[in-house]
Amino acid sequence: MKFIWPSMLLLLLLIPVLIVFYLRLDARRQRASALFKTMGIAPSTGQLRSSRRHIPAALSLLALTVLIVAVARPEMIVSLPRAEGTVILAFDVSGSMAADDMEPTRMEASKAAARAFVEHQPDTVEIGVVSFSEGGITVQIPTNDKNEVLAAIERLSPQTGTSLGNGILAALNVIAISKNPPQEPLELSDFTPMPTATPTPVPPGTYTSAAVVLLTDGENTSQPDPLVAAQAAADRGIRVYTVGIGSAEGANLEIDGFMVHTALDEATLKQIAQITNGEYYNAQSADELKAIYDNLRPELVIEPEKMEITSILAGASILILLISSALSFVWFNRLV
Repeated sequence: MKFIWPSMLLLLLLIPVLIVFYLRLDARRQRASALFKTMGIAPSTGQLRSSRRHIPAALSLLALTVLIVAVARPEMIVSLPRAEGTVILAFDVSGSMAADDMEPTRMEASKAAARAFVEHQPDTVEIGVVSFSEGGITVQIPTNDKNEVLAAIERLSPQTGTSLGNGILAALNVIAISKNPPQEPLELSDFTPMPTATPTPVPPGTYTSAAVVLLTDGENTSQPDPLVAAQAAADRGIRVYTVGIGSAEGANLEIDGFMVHTALDEATLKQIAQITNGEYYNAQSADELKAIYDNLRPELVIEPEKMEITSILAGASILILLISSALSFVWFNRLV
């Protein structure tokens, strides 16, 4: 146990002084009682001769001791049960996300859908942010601070090509590291059938406390194969919920001086969701994203946490003092 104000513990030196004062006062009472007896006068409170007369005083001193310790603001490590869940928002930041077939652009539409999702999550769910174009990077490690998550989302902007596989890979790395640090990052070779790199498969959805939300138009231009990456997520029991950003009709977009046509690839996104036992959503019905949490089953974990116990000790002190007063009133018809 540690104390924020340890100097206040010096007040404990008053306890021995009060004990000596009480013993002297009790000795004076006993001498007065003996004097009354020699004069043939019986004391009016014969109960005071009982040994239990010391109990209320002892409880009062105990209450004072506990209160002094509370004033020193003690801290201790306690193991508290907490229900936790982890959701990784994986954002497609490829150039095609600048298309305007969703108002005002696909990127802004994906941010709006993500913001709505974040604001509806309870504090027990940690949310991380990953962005991906040709590669995947972690923008925000999983946290319960919604303001940090929302700020990370606002910083995103369109980049270059698209690798859905790298987006899923980056999300899996974040989940693995946040749950079991430190851990070696997954490599692209993990998406090939190598016995030493592939984990023991588990039923899809087994890792019920974690999920990936993939916000993308689904157009893949870079390796690895997103369906193989989805299988890697399924082998780890992690579900991937895909959110389609864009329209099936698509839009023309100028990228690096070239005019290209880009459209929503719902088929690929539905396959990714199906492989991982997740769900596919269209960003135009973003309110449905709230259902993702309904499918999360937060795991109950016991975590050591530093906690100030001043209020607990102060409450205990008051309780002891009330017991002392009650006993004094019942036994001796007085409160102290």
